[in-house]
Amino acid sequence: MAKIPQKWLVVITVLLGTFTIILNNSMLNPAVPHLMNVFEADAVATGWVITIFMVTMGMIMPLTGFLGDKFGKKQLYIAGLTLFILGSILGSLSWDLSSLIFFRGLQGVGGGVMMPLSLALIFEAFPKKERGLATGVWGIAAMMAPTIGPTLGGVIIEMGSWEWLFLFNIPTGVLGLVFSIIYLKQTEKVPNIRFDRWGFLTVTLGVGSMLYALGRVSELDHLRDWTNISLLLLGLVSLFLFVRIENQVSQPLLDLSIFKIPAYTYSVWVAMISSISLFGGIFLLPLLIQQVYGLGAIMTGLTFLPAALLTGIFMTIGGKLLDRQGPAAIVTTGLTIVAVGTLLLGFIGMDTAIWVIFLLNAVRGIGMGLSTMPATTAGMNSIPEKFVSRGSAMNNVLRQMSSALGIVFVSIYFEVRRAQVMASNGQSIEEASLTAITEGFMIIAVLAFLSIPAGILLGREYKKQNEREATIGGDQDENESNKEGKQRDMRGHAR
Repeated sequence: MAKIPQKWLVVITVLLGTFTIILNNSMLNPAVPHLMNVFEADAVATGWVITIFMVTMGMIMPLTGFLGDKFGKKQLYIAGLTLFILGSILGSLSWDLSSLIFFRGLQGVGGGVMMPLSLALIFEAFPKKERGLATGVWGIAAMMAPTIGPTLGGVIIEMGSWEWLFLFNIPTGVLGLVFSIIYLKQTEKVPNIRFDRWGFLTVTLGVGSMLYALGRVSELDHLRDWTNISLLLLGLVSLFLFVRIENQVSQPLLDLSIFKIPAYTYSVWVAMISSISLFGGIFLLPLLIQQVYGLGAIMTGLTFLPAALLTGIFMTIGGKLLDRQGPAAIVTTGLTIVAVGTLLLGFIGMDTAIWVIFLLNAVRGIGMGLSTMPATTAGMNSIPEKFVSRGSAMNNVLRQMSSALGIVFVSIYFEVRRAQVMASNGQSIEEASLTAITEGFMIIAVLAFLSIPAGILLGREYKKQNEREATIGGDQDENESNKEGKQRDMRGHAR
């Protein structure tokens, strides 16, 4: 490790933690039916194993900026990873469904602390011109884990026992903890910082209510449930109050003024659409492979493998290009590739060869790699350094909510549209499922196309800001040079 630069050891450290968190969550998704049998519970109760993680993670994320400034980012990251490992150990020892849900909640709190801090720690270790490649390498974990996790989880369930879904986290988690203690640097604490309790209460209630409601919705009837309606309304009202509070207090929990920086705002829009596209595909493709083509879980996992590998490769390429050229060309190209690849998935048929599905999803992976992390990095580079932790937290919260919203929309559309097609056209369930799936891909493609202008505008704003900073830097250098010249003249006169 001595030959690896310190800043890259930071990337390796946070990559281990991030990969562990996301992989574990994606492994558990296909295990819900198995857990229903193990604990003799219904789908609604067992679904809490997934929902509680999403809710607790989303609720704690807005707090990470304040806690990182108050106690130090390294200490907070280590605490989050320790809590996640503890939740994993206790989860494997769960004696009933309630205890399993509780320990998953602990995991969610730990993950909610770590995810925003991962990006903030990388930004502290790297100068602006090198962050693209660094976040590209780190982003491999964030993009690959959701694609390989379901397959790995299915293999563990088939060949072992459910406890290994939690024990699988321990080796990489402990390794990440050791690396964190050794290689993460102590960060400066912010003195005299005050806790925005009303902002915390409203954003926690708002995000928690919204994510809880979205986690309960998987078909149209759920949207008519008054509990879900009340939760969504409570979430919207709470978030509205949160915005009002943050615009008035002197030390807000999340400084919303960063949205006045256009480059950051455009990057968040790109991140949200990318999340919807990614998780919409993760939902629709297994339905296509298994329900339409009648293939198994292993083939489903293989469908995601080329996309995951290409996402990782092109994420590093996109990061390098961002550092050299800025986001304009690379992000726009990536978004276009995602949109075209997704649109083509909307034209497949019952006789489409499986290799075509592999190819089109791989194309989407290339686009994701070129657009997602470069856009996020460019947006984070555009905000003041002191807001990096809070900007990262905001980005993660909005990605979390948009991915949940995307899955809810796609799942409801699939169920409703399939039933309509079967009732009106008398098609088989496979044909009706195919119609609903392809239309779902077309809707996602439209959203992806709508994000392309945001990529163009992000590039323009990023360029303008760099030019302004260069001008200010040049003026400062000129002033320093003039001062030095005057000092030399004064010394000359004195002699």
